[in-house]
Parts: sequence; structure tokens; C-alpha cells
Amino acid sequence: MKILVTGGAGFIGSNFIHYWLAKHPLDKIVNLDALTYAANPESLQDLESNPNYQFVKGNILDWDLVDKLVSDCDLIVHFAAESHVDRSISDSAAFIQTNVEGTRVLLEAAKRHGLKRFHHVSTDEVFGALDFDSPKFSEITPYDPRSPYSASKAASDHLVRAYYHTYGLPVTISNCSNNYGPYQHPEKLIPHFITNLLNDQPVTIYGEGKNIRDWIYVDDHNRGLELIISQGKIGETYCLGGDSERDNLSLTKDILRLMGQSEDRIEYVADRLGHDLRYAIDFSKANRQLNFQPQVSWEEGLARTIKWYQDNPSWWRSLRS
Repeated sequence: MKILVTGGAGFIGSNFIHYWLAKHPLDKIVNLDALTYAANPESLQDLESNPNYQFVKGNILDWDLVDKLVSDCDLIVHFAAESHVDRSISDSAAFIQTNVEGTRVLLEAAKRHGLKRFHHVSTDEVFGALDFDSPKFSEITPYDPRSPYSASKAASDHLVRAYYHTYGLPVTISNCSNNYGPYQHPEKLIPHFITNLLNDQPVTIYGEGKNIRDWIYVDDHNRGLELIISQGKIGETYCLGGDSERDNLSLTKDILRLMGQSEDRIEYVADRLGHDLRYAIDFSKANRQLNFQPQVSWEEGLARTIKWYQDNPSWWRSLRS
């Protein structure tokens, strides 16, 4: 099988490529990435000599390039997206262009060339926010995005579904909780805190640190994607979660403890605009239909992640600067 991965130089995409080629060494992967600030080609340096891996620098908005690449592939796994909430609050234009129009370009090419599968990687943020005691998000939760980022992802989800219902395009969608692990840009919460501490800087928490997220180790996410691609039903959506809810203050204290730092490194700052209180994923459908279950515990995953950033300062230092 030949797979076109969009955004494969980003965090989850690069981990997916490593994961997939390790599990499916006979498959071929073409990685299309525009190499924006959030991407890092160094994440895939070890694959440059692999004959089954090809990198193409380009934008998913480039119709001619996308059409050419899709014409020679069996499957699209679509990661490419603008994804940082704070940046979407400052300027939403790039989020609409990449996340909505870019997805449309890919869908049109997939329809034109009759691909076997189009898998769209989305987020739990499209469902809005939960109260402390609300039931977790699931595949039947109504959409209620709260930021320009989540609104653009919600629009792309709807577009993917529309191409299934209107044109019969063989699609699947996954909505996943917060990922963490190697190769994540240090603007994101966990690597930001880890690299701050490695640079002898404080860690800053929005508000009182009560906001809750459901965390999943990135390769547990990729294991879920593998199950959806190989066994998922066409036209279906699957929610993937880590069964690991943590409020931001508890998360921060866990990082400090594992790095041997004291809690006086914490600084509290004004809360983010429209900061969603809680996200949590009910992945019982994926468990029931695909036998999906996270395998990496929070403690183990966080320890692995800290060690990776400790061992790879050359990867993240230039990104922070």
C-alpha cells in the first residue's frame, strides 16, 4: 500500500510515520508537508535512507501538487492543520485556509482518483467544553467549537462527512484527546514546561490550573489510527482517548516531581480567552468495535517524554529561539 501522509513533519504525523513503517515495512509513505514553524524535518532524519519513505515539501492548498501525489496513492492520512489555539485567537485566517480549504483540496483529489480510503485526523475540541461532572465526549456529542481553531476543525470534519454522503468517498474520521510524546513543538504545554525547566525557567499556569484535559501518549493514538485504517467501517467516526484526565496544576506537579524540581517554579498568569474547562473522551465504541485500548500509562508516558527532551536538546533548542 502507498500512503500519502499530510503534515508528516509535525508532531503526531512524524510519530505516525515512524510507527507505521516499523509495523508495515513493505508499505510506502509519501510525506507532504509545508514545513511551517510547527514542523521539523529533523524528526524524520533517520528515515531519509529508507527507500519506502519520500518527503515532498509543499502545501495542501497547492491543487496541482496534491492532485499529482494523490493520483499515485491508495490512502490519505490527513494530519496537516494549524493547531495552536492561542495563535488562532490572535489571527484565524491561516486556520481557515489550511484546515478547511486545504481539506477540501485533498477531498477533491481523493474523489477524482478513487482512493481506497481518506482518513481525517481531528480533535476533541470540536465538541466544545465539559463541566466537571458532565459525561465524556463521544461520537454522538453535538459539535460546539469554542475557538477559531476548533471551529476550523469542526468545519473540516463536516466537509469530510459531506463528501462521504454526497459522493460516496470512502472516509473515516477520528477525534482524539490531547497527545503528548517525542517530537512535539515546545509551544505546547507539556514540552513547553519540560524545556522551560531544562532551561532553568519557571512554568506558567493559566488561571488557577483547574482546566482538565484527557491525555494520550502519541503512539497509543497511532495504534488507534492503525486499527481504524485496517478495521474501521467506512463513513464512521471513532473517538480515541487516553483515559487519563488531569487538571493543569496536577500535570505541572507531576512534571516537577519527575524532574526533581520544587513547586516554587510555578507562576500563575491571567487565564486564556475562552479557555475551555474540561475535555474527556469516551472511547468505548473504538474499544468495542476495534479492540482499542491505551497501553501506555500516564506516569510511564510522561517519564518517556521527559527523557526524550532531556536526551534531544539539539532538536528543541532552535525551535524555542
